[in-house]
Amino acid sequence: MRIRSARILPAAVAVAAAVIGSLSWAPTASAQSTEPTPSSSPTPRNAAEAETGGVAILKKDPGGDVLAGASFTLLDSAGKEAANGKTDAQGQLAFNDLTPGVYRLKEVTSGSPMHDTVDDQDVVVTPGVDTPLTIVDPFKDASVLLKAQDDKTGKLLTGSTVNIGSGEKSILTLTTGADGTASGKLPFNSRNGDFWVKQVTAPQGYEIYKPSKTFKAKPGDPVTVTTTNARIPPPTEKPTDTATDQPTPDKPNDKPSDQPTPDRPGKDEDTPAPSTVGAPASDETAPIAAAPAPAGSLAHTGADATPWLIGGAGLLIIAGGGALFAARRRRTDSSTDDGSVES
Repeated sequence: MRIRSARILPAAVAVAAAVIGSLSWAPTASAQSTEPTPSSSPTPRNAAEAETGGVAILKKDPGGDVLAGASFTLLDSAGKEAANGKTDAQGQLAFNDLTPGVYRLKEVTSGSPMHDTVDDQDVVVTPGVDTPLTIVDPFKDASVLLKAQDDKTGKLLTGSTVNIGSGEKSILTLTTGADGTASGKLPFNSRNGDFWVKQVTAPQGYEIYKPSKTFKAKPGDPVTVTTTNARIPPPTEKPTDTATDQPTPDKPNDKPSDQPTPDRPGKDEDTPAPSTVGAPASDETAPIAAAPAPAGSLAHTGADATPWLIGGAGLLIIAGGGALFAARRRRTDSSTDDGSVES
């Protein structure tokens, strides 16, 4: 028995030595931490496992004033809502604990009736960083209604063209249509605006309104601008140098008239009428009356009637003389006949 034990002991020692040798040459990696090996599938994470990022929004208007109450929504790459909120009294809004990546920021409302919203934009979230983002909301345009009217009747007029501007810059041009109105959008760069309107084309038949008119407006508010025009007066008749023959109530005819009047006889009536030719001394001869003078004047022909009157008077004298001679001769013949009988 003892001999057998002695023989077994060397063999056991050799086996033990072989086992110890294998343990001492094992790889050191097997002695690493016993933490589980990450798998290919995602696992829930916490703050201790990975860092997150965020977005810090500051909301302003073009004038530099902060805007409170602006509402925003943040969408992830899949289009799902990741966060939402409104700016505070300082115009600030923060989205925290966001997984790094690209997000879509959408402004829902500006929180002000004077301001408009901005377009959607992409935001990159970086681990461990709050990405700053300043958003400036523009002022809303004012709605402008232009009217053109007759200054007397108030009738709306078509074809009135005006320029609307601020300072030395023209911003908007409007022309009234068939209904006498036109509309447009007036942009703003401040909370209040001073504007001018100047007419460049007047409606047909009307005088152009040359002065500029001023008005005030606010972003987002409607404003009405009215222009008035006076009709072009009709042309006046130019006076002529030639006097008219027809008298008018306000302009009597000063030209001398050829027609006689009760207090102004015709020019031919100033000529004395020829006297009646005297009858012969003898009672046997009938007196011959002179031709009556004309009652009115002759028609004005440009020739004087006096020679005709003188000629007519001469003929009457000759005729009277002839009649006197014939009467005396008959008287002589009668006396001769009586003498012969008596003797």
